[in-house]
Amino acid sequence: MAPQTPQRSERPGEAGAPLDTPARSARPGEAGALLDDALRARAVAHLEAFERRALQVDGRRAAAVAVVLLGDEAGRACFLLTRRAAGLRDHARQWALPGGRLEPGESALEAARRELSEEVGLALGPDAALGLLDDYPTRSGFLITPVVFWGGADPVLKANPDEVASIHRVPLADLEHPDVPRLVTIPESDRPVIQVPLLSTLVHAPTAAVVYQLREVVMHGRPTRVDHFEQPVWAWG
Repeated sequence: MAPQTPQRSERPGEAGAPLDTPARSARPGEAGALLDDALRARAVAHLEAFERRALQVDGRRAAAVAVVLLGDEAGRACFLLTRRAAGLRDHARQWALPGGRLEPGESALEAARRELSEEVGLALGPDAALGLLDDYPTRSGFLITPVVFWGGADPVLKANPDEVASIHRVPLADLEHPDVPRLVTIPESDRPVIQVPLLSTLVHAPTAAVVYQLREVVMHGRPTRVDHFEQPVWAWG
């Protein structure tokens, strides 16, 4: 599923902090330093201990996204993020985790694996799945189930040009920046709008909520909930 078009926003009372401030480097042993067996073991243990919140579909369309842990050329632990193609009818040019709606008879795991293969050419077996994060209900009528995968040290990725404009391996250490997350108040909702500064821009919910929970649950073992975080008004339709 796609997140929303990045737009500039600040915390309440903040005077336009720059978005391109470099994230601090991960220290040895810190979450996001290296993609190795210790990281995988820690992620699995944290997900097994996490009491996932599953929501009822209640007329929404079931969907799944793939939260992929993978390495880059330097061996750093990263997660996979894409920019959607400009020609798409919905959510064009927006930041996204690979994913989409469930086909009839599919599980969230199956849908996430299929979308990964279709969008970025990454074929993973069922044993690559590490666990699930909380369901996130969107304003546009989807119920998203995030599936966490182990993508390997440096997999070959190829964007499907019909769906994906670019593929990004974002270091997990970037989620440790003190500016993550930004919470913004809006008059249209009593729920805080979540923003995550990444790649010199802002990523919004639902993707922002999912990657924030990735940091909290998978990397640190903190049972942080995110389904109360709001999307920007222009994403409600």
